Amino acid sequence: MRYKSILKAIALASSMLIGASFASADDAKTGYTGKPRTLLWASRDLEYVDTSKYKKDGPYVIGFSNASISNIWRVGLLHAIQNAAAKNKDKIKQLLITDANDDAAKQVSDVQDLLQRGVDLLIVSPATAEALDPVVQQAMDAGVPVVLVDRRVSSDNYVSFVTASDQALGRTMAQWMAERMGGKGNIIMIGGIAGASPAELRIAAAKQVFAEFPGMKILDLQYSDWSPAKGKQVMAAMIQKYGDQINGVWNDSGLQGFGALEAFVEAGWADGKIPPITCADLNGCVKLAVQHKVPVMSFDYPPAMGGDSVDVALKVLAGTPVPKQYEVNADIAVSKGDETASVKADRWVEDYAQLDKPNDLILSTGLGPDYDPKTFAPDYPK
Repeated sequence: MRYKSILKAIALASSMLIGASFASADDAKTGYTGKPRTLLWASRDLEYVDTSKYKKDGPYVIGFSNASISNIWRVGLLHAIQNAAAKNKDKIKQLLITDANDDAAKQVSDVQDLLQRGVDLLIVSPATAEALDPVVQQAMDAGVPVVLVDRRVSSDNYVSFVTASDQALGRTMAQWMAERMGGKGNIIMIGGIAGASPAELRIAAAKQVFAEFPGMKILDLQYSDWSPAKGKQVMAAMIQKYGDQINGVWNDSGLQGFGALEAFVEAGWADGKIPPITCADLNGCVKLAVQHKVPVMSFDYPPAMGGDSVDVALKVLAGTPVPKQYEVNADIAVSKGDETASVKADRWVEDYAQLDKPNDLILSTGLGPDYDPKTFAPDYPK
């Protein structure tokens, strides 16, 4: 009996020490910096591409065909690519950049022009999957390897696709919201662009999770074009229609999430009374959540993937095998006191939000805390 008592005392002391260490760690969460978890936890065999046939001596001429810089996220993607090129001047002779202004026909012409200029490799962020597929095939047939970033083409005829997991984003946001709400309540879903693959994949994944909770009801699903202004307009209409029936707002991005929070504030909802909400990437979303004491979870879809696409491109030209789909790392930020059984914070939202920085700042560019899209001008090889 005495032996058992000693064991219990040891166990109790150990648990107290473990609890203390966890509490200390919780006070200083600084983010996840390891290998992307979607790659580590993948339940399928990862497909790697043999790139030995593309191996050549540098320095290289790399072309980047961008769909557009029509929103602040896409500006961050461009800056991340330029910054990675600047860091690899010893390997990159020239980075040629085109901007299609969201015009798929212009982007096809842009890619053809880059091919005529003799690039060693193409990085492409397609305006649309179908329109860019033939010209990407043309590049591959000509022996010019193509690395896709952010968006893919409709076929698998490319070397590698650098992205973040839309399904993981949608699922994790929904799991957090369902658990934070105790498995019951009414939610509004606000997606990005209707028909755009990232938006539809995120919504489908979230709906699968919500379906596991019989007490959860989706009051409405609307699209926002990933626009803060439209997100605000949509949410204002939902507040007018449903009022205090709304128990949670699931957004697939902080772009419309910021607008949704503005709508609640302008509708007169008191601090601490706005329902739980999800964000991603945009400073304004997490900043408003902190200022108005809103329970929030942010799962980034980081434009830092632009820098990763340059790293993958250089591996291809070095003949190193690369994943067919490379999913970049993303941080999970949660407001203090709002972690759930399934969703823990890599960092606290209160530490992640930049309260002294502009609302339109993208936080997940990988370009450091002093990044300012208005003044950022990396010295990359032009």
